[in-house]
Amino acid sequence: MSSSEPRLPFGEGLEEVCAPMPPPLEPGPSAPTPPPLAQPSAVAGSGPPVVAAEWAATTMSQLKGAGTLSSATPTGVLPRPKQDQDALPRLVTFSDLVFDAPPWLFSAMLHMIAVIVLGLTFIIPESTEALLLRFDYTENLGNEMIGEDLDVSLDVIDEPLDSAIEPLQITELVDTTLVEPTERPLQDKLLTHEMTPIQVSLTGRETGMQQKLLEAYGGTGATQQAVMDGLRWLARYQGRRGMWSLQGRYTDGASSENQEAATAMALLAFQGAGFTPQRTSEEPFERVVYRGWNSLLQKQKANGDFFETGLGNSSLYTHAMCTIALCELYGMTHDSKYREQTQRAVDYCVKAQSSAGGWRYGAGKGSDLSVTGWVVMALQSARMAGLEVPTATLKRIGDFLDSVSRESGVFYSYQPRQAATLSMTAEGLLCRQYLGWPHSDFRLQKGGDHLIRNLPVWKDGDRNVYYWYYATQVCHHLEGRHWRAWNDVMRVVLPAHQVQEGSERGSWDPQGDEWGSEGGRLYVTCLSIYMLEVYYRHLPIYQLENLSGN
Repeated sequence: MSSSEPRLPFGEGLEEVCAPMPPPLEPGPSAPTPPPLAQPSAVAGSGPPVVAAEWAATTMSQLKGAGTLSSATPTGVLPRPKQDQDALPRLVTFSDLVFDAPPWLFSAMLHMIAVIVLGLTFIIPESTEALLLRFDYTENLGNEMIGEDLDVSLDVIDEPLDSAIEPLQITELVDTTLVEPTERPLQDKLLTHEMTPIQVSLTGRETGMQQKLLEAYGGTGATQQAVMDGLRWLARYQGRRGMWSLQGRYTDGASSENQEAATAMALLAFQGAGFTPQRTSEEPFERVVYRGWNSLLQKQKANGDFFETGLGNSSLYTHAMCTIALCELYGMTHDSKYREQTQRAVDYCVKAQSSAGGWRYGAGKGSDLSVTGWVVMALQSARMAGLEVPTATLKRIGDFLDSVSRESGVFYSYQPRQAATLSMTAEGLLCRQYLGWPHSDFRLQKGGDHLIRNLPVWKDGDRNVYYWYYATQVCHHLEGRHWRAWNDVMRVVLPAHQVQEGSERGSWDPQGDEWGSEGGRLYVTCLSIYMLEVYYRHLPIYQLENLSGN
């Protein structure tokens, strides 16, 4: 059976084998029953009615006298045992069935038993795919199976995508408290690469390391299956020219279009699972990534900027996302043909920094923590790829973070003199981790405590995947109790609410999310995929520092 075909439940599709029904048992020990005789009824003035026994004796006498009933026992019929006059007819016993049953009945029973034994012995599955159980729930009982499959085929890729990754067998969550390097899955990988620790950060996406990290950090078969289903949804909606759309052919698109940002977000999802562009590869996802990069790289301007379409306030958001994806591409492939364009993208980020130390909507024009967080991730990705980032640039980022921090750096706001929020606190703490705050810093620990007091809850109006995305990364880098608390909820909530039926199967519904109407279905789906890839997408920062002796 092809791995792309759904497996039938055991026994489904097999022709049902039933034993033929035996013929009716032959009549009892008496002769064939004559037509019923009317029972005499009592007639007023004629005396008491005839009792049952007397009536039966009289009737039998009449029948014998008329020649209707023979007094001889019919051939092949056992004689009727004597009974009391008012006794009920004798029940059929097991011995009657054994001695009176025809030979063909025994033959049918023996053949039926043989068929059952042979079926249980020789009917086995054609393959040994892992069985994945997904538990879900619905708020409206009875609607569990509503919907039909309206799958949309790929524009270019003809092969099914269901075999894109082998089923994973994931062990239970282990204690991920910081321990000795010899007990971690990262040491051998680090020692076999002639790279700095930060340059090893992307190697967790490789097949062998991916499995080890899934097991070590609490990934499950359900989380990995959700990632693959999400990637299949993205592949179905890739445009004919290789780009993606925020508004798209799918339902619940964004309020405005930005193909460069949409394409960068989709590519980040594929690369997070380890897929890179290979033009000649038989792997369908790698050809999807190839087509995406073939189009997106043509959008970069001479100054390194990727922004082309969309609202003006999305300019640096777009460029930062494209830079993250391009830095990852170069860091994963080490292909020199990408280096020049990658460096130009990084240089544009550096030049666009404002005097306050952050970034906002346009190059050099103001600062806010939301745009700054994406640019910081782009610069961190550049460092992961082995590219140089000016130290002065990083220092100015720290100055800006100080201006939007509260309680000495535990909480963060969107801009100076504004109230702290959950999403900005998570984003600010991640920036601090990238910029070098140690694991033991009390502000980082206290901020992590605040995050795990606000765990993901799938509730309309109280849902914010933007916050979840940043908090997932912060807790993953912190490991230990913070990661266990966050992951125990996140790895259940996201797979449970992934769309399971219809044309949007594999995506996440943006309705009810704080920014879902603006970002649309692709935005919510990509951030959800990133979270479920977190086990191997980036190696934990402080484990790398431990291994390097820093």
